[in-house]
Amino acid sequence: MAHTGSPIGGRRRSVTIVLNRAIHVMSRHWFATTMVILLVWVGLPWLAPILMRIGWQGPADAIYFLYSFQCHQLPQRSFFLFGQKTMYSLEEINALWPAGNDPLTLRQFIGTTELGYKVAWSDRMVAAYGSIPLAGLLWWPFRRRIRPLTLIGAAVLALPMAIDGSTHLVSDLAGVGQGFRYANEWLAELTNHGLPASFYAGNQLGSFNSWMRLFTGGLFGAGLVWFSFPHMESSFVGQARQIATKFERAAVRL
Repeated sequence: MAHTGSPIGGRRRSVTIVLNRAIHVMSRHWFATTMVILLVWVGLPWLAPILMRIGWQGPADAIYFLYSFQCHQLPQRSFFLFGQKTMYSLEEINALWPAGNDPLTLRQFIGTTELGYKVAWSDRMVAAYGSIPLAGLLWWPFRRRIRPLTLIGAAVLALPMAIDGSTHLVSDLAGVGQGFRYANEWLAELTNHGLPASFYAGNQLGSFNSWMRLFTGGLFGAGLVWFSFPHMESSFVGQARQIATKFERAAVRL
């Protein structure tokens, strides 16, 4: 009698083939898959104020809560949509939300119909993580011509954000809106007060603090892509080739 093989073994082989085919497809299209995931990840914080605007507070609150583990969400360092300004000062926020300098209370302020509603990420996180898909789109067409960034190079591009973030943290120990990174008197003295007072003090769009958070965050995101994406491509391409070779040897259609 001919041996037809175990039904369980046949099912396992079928499942293995299906899984390998799925992995092969994902490996071949890793960049598109990664970009979709990234765009959803960086897009949800912007969706939160839109949901607040149309009255869907439950889903908006869920997004704010989810991203609260990734960001301090201080309103004076966040972008606002549907309001009078893109960013508001600590004094303007305290006028409606008397939280003083308490960061735990300040971060709970989402916005109002008059001021608009904040994005679920601070401006630094918008720059740092939002620059990743943008840098990825710029990297993709030139990936064959650009050498991968070294780990040291990635660390150098991340260092400015680390310095900017750590000095903000140390400054906030004196109280939010009271430390040396709020007034930046050191910078005013260094530049002989040659720029408008609004550039030195505060966190509003166009201020020194705002520019530094956006610039250093962008450097971090660009460095992360430049370092990691070439390695990701090499790994996924190699995996796709291995699966294709395995199927070819087993005389199974991919």
